[in-house]
Amino acid sequence: MPKRGGAEVFRITGARQGLAEDVRGRQRRYVISMTVRTLSVIAAAVLWNVERHVAVVALALGILLPYVAVVIANAGRESPPSLPSTFVPAPVRPALDAGEPAADPEPDRPDGRN
Repeated sequence: MPKRGGAEVFRITGARQGLAEDVRGRQRRYVISMTVRTLSVIAAAVLWNVERHVAVVALALGILLPYVAVVIANAGRESPPSLPSTFVPAPVRPALDAGEPAADPEPDRPDGRN
């Protein structure tokens, strides 16, 4: 599928998603993570005198989740798509066999000189 001029042809399936869609996805992941964090801190406060072990786990989750949420929300745009799935390689010209004579690199000129 090469275009005229031998330029690379990219497949649409290998194209990155749009910037607005990427930011929206990151915001959604961050909001979900912060909601889980808020619920875990509330659960830790409610369960502190009832079930101390569960409250400590919920509190640890509430402390660690902001860092994890930021790392997850910021990840994604840096890594380029893998090369084999993003472009159609140019066709390969076959090499000359050892038994075939090489073609004359410069054909005869019309005026008879070589």
